[in-house]
Amino acid sequence: MEQIIKRISLLREAMKKAGISACIIPGTDPHAGEYISEYWKERQWISGFDGSAGTAVVTLDKAGLWTDSRYFLHAAEQLEGTGIELMKQGLPDTLEILPWLATQLKPGENVGVNAQMFSLNAYASMKAELKMTNLELVTIDLLAQVWTDRPALPLKPFFVFNTKFAGRSTVEKLTDVRAEMKKAHADVFVISALDDIAWLFNIRGNDVDYNPVVIAYALVEKEKATLCIAKEKLTPETTNYLHNEGVTVEPYLAIYNNLKSISTSEAVLVDGGKLNQSLFEAIPDGCAIRNSMSPVFKLKSIKNEVEMNGFRCAMVKDGVALTRFFKWLEENVASESLTEVSVDKKLYEFRNEQENFMGESFGTIAGYAAHGAIVHYSATPESASTLKPENIFLLDSGGQYLDGTTDITRTIALGKPTEKQKTDFTLALKGHIALATAQFPVGTRGSQLDILARKALWNLGMNYGHGTGHGIGHFLNVHEGPQSIRMEENPVVLQPGMMISNEPGMYRTNEYGIRIENLVHVVPSQKTEFGQFLQFETVTLFPIDRELIEITDLNMEEVDWIDSYHKKVFNAISPFLNTEEKSWLENKCKSIVDLIF
Repeated sequence: MEQIIKRISLLREAMKKAGISACIIPGTDPHAGEYISEYWKERQWISGFDGSAGTAVVTLDKAGLWTDSRYFLHAAEQLEGTGIELMKQGLPDTLEILPWLATQLKPGENVGVNAQMFSLNAYASMKAELKMTNLELVTIDLLAQVWTDRPALPLKPFFVFNTKFAGRSTVEKLTDVRAEMKKAHADVFVISALDDIAWLFNIRGNDVDYNPVVIAYALVEKEKATLCIAKEKLTPETTNYLHNEGVTVEPYLAIYNNLKSISTSEAVLVDGGKLNQSLFEAIPDGCAIRNSMSPVFKLKSIKNEVEMNGFRCAMVKDGVALTRFFKWLEENVASESLTEVSVDKKLYEFRNEQENFMGESFGTIAGYAAHGAIVHYSATPESASTLKPENIFLLDSGGQYLDGTTDITRTIALGKPTEKQKTDFTLALKGHIALATAQFPVGTRGSQLDILARKALWNLGMNYGHGTGHGIGHFLNVHEGPQSIRMEENPVVLQPGMMISNEPGMYRTNEYGIRIENLVHVVPSQKTEFGQFLQFETVTLFPIDRELIEITDLNMEEVDWIDSYHKKVFNAISPFLNTEEKSWLENKCKSIVDLIF
């Protein structure tokens, strides 16, 4: 804790010299990434808090750390003795950052931020709100002055993502992007999101945890495409590949000079939700700005046939790994001392046996009993519960394969479930099936379908606090937009080719958590006099635990869906299993109709 106190003291000295009265330090990076390089973990360095969501604020005499309910306990432990106050977001008595600053500072004082860490939209909104309370937002990188031993940016070489997996070449994708630029009346397109860059240039790397992306910037012009990347990351093979695709390569920070040299007669397309303010400030003032969603963001959300075939292949491999894992768990939970951490490692071993496995797609959420009720729980050796042949176990995990990315949640009974557990599970399952079987017209938004997953719960005055569905990348980010299924409005409509999760849940604090997650693919359904309709194809392959189902609460359509799904699972996975594994899976996929009658 002394180290954190010393760092804050150094920061305050730098603030005084620069005439800054408050400094806002988010847990982000210049690329708006979910997972970030050690080099950019500024909030963690200044506060000691290592959660995925949170923002530190330091004034000349106070400091606070804003985070949400997922991290209240975790943050309280890490902030103890640092002098940083935990600000619990979402509680009625907690002021948000900017209103809090208005109570701490005097009119005319300066609030400093590193403009690389804020999107231009967020920066503009923050500047306007501070202005209303007579506070000034100032662009200044104070952490660069005081964090003198920060880790270096990763310089590991990246690799080419073969078109046999990607389905389309960079040349073809650039043609599509330029067509979108033309529609937007733009001459230049600036790209900073790492997954957009990885998709467009068909490159992958290991620069951050879980997401196979490469730290770089890019510019697309009418006749030229430029990738700005550290030269150490290039190999003869990747250099030759980019040259053959017509891509010019320049140093990582050359992006600033490239932007400054844009002619003022040109219109520049930027995604204001992603492009950082520092890059935006490098664009000449005279340029016309087209601020709209990245065309790459939209294009990559529609999977081509090669990508979809890859996804289906990855789902089979994931299903095989999960079959072996859950069989092993069932056989050993009563005799071995298994913890949430040790089962996570075992699951990794089974996935690692599969061809083209490249790592996990996110940190596994292994929540036994009460821990399952913590939606984004992350077990540590200190916090991990020991699994017992009783209660229920929630496992949310995923793999990165060259073929595609997986994300699946299963909740299983480790002993005889209670009636309440079965009722809760069945309500979540009814919502899952209602969404999986939905038919909807072209032009439908995810928010219009969200109630299908919640209605059975709502009917009994129950709910869950997270979204129902997120998009997913193809050997890319496990959380990918722009589509979603959630209560909050999102104007993006669901289109054929989109992949999205279907994951309703039910959580009882200090008791247990339930979530049932499959990935689904938007596909055409029937066309009638009322127009074209769409539906979902469920692509995840692993059985749902029948022990937790209250069969009498299901209607026949729901029973038929479960039986049909389990038949599909068994037919897809069983050819890759040995006799013992096949027998285990066959038992898990038995028809519910047979059990009833």
